Amino acid sequence: MIAVAITGSVPRKTDNPAVPVTVSEQVESTHQAFEAGATLCHIHVRNDDESPSSDPDKFAAVQAGLREHCPGMIVQFSTGGRGRDPAARGLSLKHRPDMASLSTGSVNFPTIVYENSASLVTDLAGQMKQYGVRPEIEIFDLSHLHGAKRLVEAGLIDARPHVQFVLGVQNAMPAEEHLLDILLAETRRILPEATWTAAGIGRNQAIVMDWALARGADAVRTGLEDNIRVTKDRLAASNGELVGLAAEAVARHGRRIATPAEARAALGLG
Repeated sequence: MIAVAITGSVPRKTDNPAVPVTVSEQVESTHQAFEAGATLCHIHVRNDDESPSSDPDKFAAVQAGLREHCPGMIVQFSTGGRGRDPAARGLSLKHRPDMASLSTGSVNFPTIVYENSASLVTDLAGQMKQYGVRPEIEIFDLSHLHGAKRLVEAGLIDARPHVQFVLGVQNAMPAEEHLLDILLAETRRILPEATWTAAGIGRNQAIVMDWALARGADAVRTGLEDNIRVTKDRLAASNGELVGLAAEAVARHGRRIATPAEARAALGLG
């Protein structure tokens, strides 16, 4: 399956005019990505000044647009913390998206510490369980896998989580192939039923995708949240263009893009 992270918290229109900020822009951009083969959309929302927002009504509006225009697409809300009040990060979960991101530990980012205290992680996981939202576990460090295992042991998530390794964030885990092998081996040891994907940030996007596909990943991730360029000298025209490149990578590895129904079945979604 191809996941598209359409907006994120960081890129601005001054970085790439194609970054979708308003609800209508996000729905239109996701529809283009869906038509290009994306089956999962990872959503952040923004305030009018393009700063990160936790407004649950905006999350709900994007979700409604995707359910109308992208039938069957998996809707995944971000509960990420960059620029957001920790107390507000779970407010959108009441709208019962298919999935939501869940980071299980703290990590250094380029200019901040991305804080995910044990109590916050437990609270977010509990809310996801309450509302029937399937988590995608974001792994920025090896210890975060063990954070996920503790959630399984506590009964807050099931024994088959969807895990995403994030490689290439400055000050966090670098995009090095042997590190992916270490993370994957540990996942298979302690979470043997997990499905998995990997995200390469910035110029690492394409190479991490190739590493993941070569290792039989269940999904790949692309989108303007992670990378605003196609080449060093050319900005991506849209999320759809980046998804098209991901689809080409899938084909190069002799694999086929999942349909929305197949993606849902693979992740245990109804």
